[in-house]
Amino acid sequence: MSRALVIAVDGPAAAGKGTLARRLADALGLPYLDTGLLYRAVGRRMLDAGLDPAAHPADEQARRVTPEDLKRGDLRVPEVDRAASLVAAQQAVRAILVDVQRDFARAAGGVLDGRDIGTVIFPDAQVKLFITASPAARARRRWEQLATDLHAPDREAQIARVEAELVARDAADAGRAVAPLKAAADAVVIDTDHLTAEQVLVEALRVVRAGALGTV
Repeated sequence: MSRALVIAVDGPAAAGKGTLARRLADALGLPYLDTGLLYRAVGRRMLDAGLDPAAHPADEQARRVTPEDLKRGDLRVPEVDRAASLVAAQQAVRAILVDVQRDFARAAGGVLDGRDIGTVIFPDAQVKLFITASPAARARRRWEQLATDLHAPDREAQIARVEAELVARDAADAGRAVAPLKAAADAVVIDTDHLTAEQVLVEALRVVRAGALGTV
């Protein structure tokens, strides 16, 4: 009996992995899960409770995360970026959320994006993609996602601040002892610096069809 198709899409923030994962799921008729939202929701709960994610355990808040938490509109802001990175480094939190992620795709398969899908959550995924881009390109994309004035006079200074925040988060995510951010040894790396979202999708579908659909 064939295994359900699982596609792992990993990479740093604002590299385009979320956009790709959603479009892949639509194209292939698979369920989609943005696993980073789980950690962002935990971080948001910590902040709302007045708890410092750097100083307090977050497992209690992780157990309380609901689907409604994932729909909040304030999960992609700098303070939650930092909080998510801190709670993701806690072993107890990861243990709780690992089961959530595996259960999501166990029966029907799925496309999951995050930072450790191909290395920890589904190390046997049929397709593993690692989506990356330069800090400068990622910072510009993230700023454009969040900016209220795309022609702000201090635009470049704001983008530089976003880049510094992304670099700091990369270092924290890559350097943590628990499930660090890294490409799986058998992942296909796609650099999106000079690619449109459509070009990234075309390349990813080529990888999927070559590596998985013939055996699923």
